Amino acid sequence: MAHRYGEYHDGPDPLAPPYDVRAALDEMGDAILSGSTPVHALRDLLKRGLPGAQDRRGLDDMLREVRRRRRDLRERGRLDGTLEKARALLDKAIGQERAELFPDPSDDARLREAELDALPEDTASAIQELSAYEWRSDAARQTFQELRDLLRREVLDSQFRGLRDALANPDPEAMERVRQMMSDLNDMLDKDTRGEHTQEDFDAFMAKYGDLFPEKPRNLDELVDILARRAAATQRMLASMTPRQREELGNLINQTLDQAGLSDQMRRLGESLYARRPDLAWNAPERLTGEEPLAMGDAVTALEELADLTQLETALRQDYPGARLDDIDEAAVRRALGRSAVDDLEALKRIERELEEQGYLLRRRGKLELTPKAVRRLGETALRRVFASLDAGRRGDHDQRDAGSAGELTGSSRAWRFGDEQPIDVVRTLVNGVRSGGINPAGTLQADREAGARGRVGVRLSVDDFEVAETERRSAAAVCLLVDLSYSMALRGTWAAAKQTALALQALVASKFPQDAVQIIGFSNYARVLQPDELAGLDWDMVQGTNLHHALLIAGRHLDRHPDFEPVVLVVTDGEPTAHLMRNGRSAFEWPPSHETLELTLAEVDKMTRRRATINIFMLAADDRLKEFVDEVARRNGGRVFSPSAERLGEYVVSDFLRLRRSR
Repeated sequence: MAHRYGEYHDGPDPLAPPYDVRAALDEMGDAILSGSTPVHALRDLLKRGLPGAQDRRGLDDMLREVRRRRRDLRERGRLDGTLEKARALLDKAIGQERAELFPDPSDDARLREAELDALPEDTASAIQELSAYEWRSDAARQTFQELRDLLRREVLDSQFRGLRDALANPDPEAMERVRQMMSDLNDMLDKDTRGEHTQEDFDAFMAKYGDLFPEKPRNLDELVDILARRAAATQRMLASMTPRQREELGNLINQTLDQAGLSDQMRRLGESLYARRPDLAWNAPERLTGEEPLAMGDAVTALEELADLTQLETALRQDYPGARLDDIDEAAVRRALGRSAVDDLEALKRIERELEEQGYLLRRRGKLELTPKAVRRLGETALRRVFASLDAGRRGDHDQRDAGSAGELTGSSRAWRFGDEQPIDVVRTLVNGVRSGGINPAGTLQADREAGARGRVGVRLSVDDFEVAETERRSAAAVCLLVDLSYSMALRGTWAAAKQTALALQALVASKFPQDAVQIIGFSNYARVLQPDELAGLDWDMVQGTNLHHALLIAGRHLDRHPDFEPVVLVVTDGEPTAHLMRNGRSAFEWPPSHETLELTLAEVDKMTRRRATINIFMLAADDRLKEFVDEVARRNGGRVFSPSAERLGEYVVSDFLRLRRSR
């Protein structure tokens, strides 16, 4: 047996490794850490396409292709092609008849010429009157029959794609088969309305008439969708014409169906299709600007594709509330853009689905939220960025993946006790096992006997043999990061940097200093404790007020709950205090800052000083009032003042925290 090998083209590579969903989350994290919301970040990711997958299109790529296709279809031709061709054939038949009558001097010839002269200008009415006319010219009779065959094919093709080819040759049996098909189709729809239809009925129908439906529908719903979209496109074609064109073509359609004996069946079918798919645009006009006249069936096909592309464009934009990729019709994508676009869409759906199934995203009441697992990942990403920006030459300010929480080794060891987290001293543990007589060359267990047979000596250990390496005690810290959430942070473009800094510090403490107690406090007109899982989706407050007084009150309570911990207070702000908390619990705002606001805030600073808590302030603006205030805080507390750019805020905060932790 011979085998041929070549590049695989039928869909995505079945042997390709699965896409790493963490790369997609990191890509979203770039937008989220820059101040975007999770729903907008996911939407932007899906629009751009999968990171690292250059052969995969994003929604924007598909959208551009859809718009190009719509433009090409609109410029494809005119809608009145069938009318134009019908008029041409009618004029040809009349001309041929006149040529036959002209040499004849009889009164009958003159009466016939008068009858031709009296024909109405309306093409449909003229064809109607000529239906009973007895042609003298064989060529004219043949041309008129060609006209009627054309109309029959085009009218039926406008309702059933593919019937134009099936009826290319006049055949009474073929027309009778079409009439029987429509009767059976309407009967099947009536049975379905009564709830009596079965899949077996549909299969029998397709076995009998399947060659008339090139789309090969698999069930009645698919067939109804195909026919309804085409019927709606026919109605849109009529609505897109001028009133005169609409009247002429409508009369031609009705005449043709009457002559074919299909008027009643087509009316029944049209009513059933509209009742089942009223959501389609049945009478919305479209504008085609091309010069080439289109046949009726081709015009309906173009309008049907335009309707598909319009709906597909709306779905691909994903700019409506609650939008999901599942809203995009794969069948419409396949019809408009081909099989490869369906594969690209499925890859995007898989990312959206995997982000939820793997626990990174959560939909709650239609709103997309990040889970704690995702927030931890984003925090680690923010921390990696901070470490990457730090000077590699500054000792200790880089990411130490092997850092532990037990402190530095002292070189001595002690007996293991239940609950110890220090590393096992392997050498001393084995020595204790040997000294306690744990050598067992022959052994009593099967494993020991096998080891002895191979010339190996086993050491059996008991719980008393284990020793752990002693470490220096690492002090725990109570960390308070106070982050300004006021509107001015967004105006100055510093809010995204502040959020990244909070996430990075949270990740640093969780991974390197798990014994520390960290609390992140956001403050605007009021202050509040921010939970780790809400940091990524956090947004600034569009209110007036920078209530550092309230934030210091909350931070003080956190420090008081951990009296044995080293206090660390870090403040990120871009403005002086403009609000304070009154005795009744309400916020009082005043700008310029009132004397009472400054007095109460500095009183809390003094309390922090008495707690031995150094307050380091990271100043994100160069206002004179802010400088004056932070200088006073530094004078009273002894802390330091930094003035970093927004891009280096995380580097400054993390570096300062590490310096404080390593100095204790």
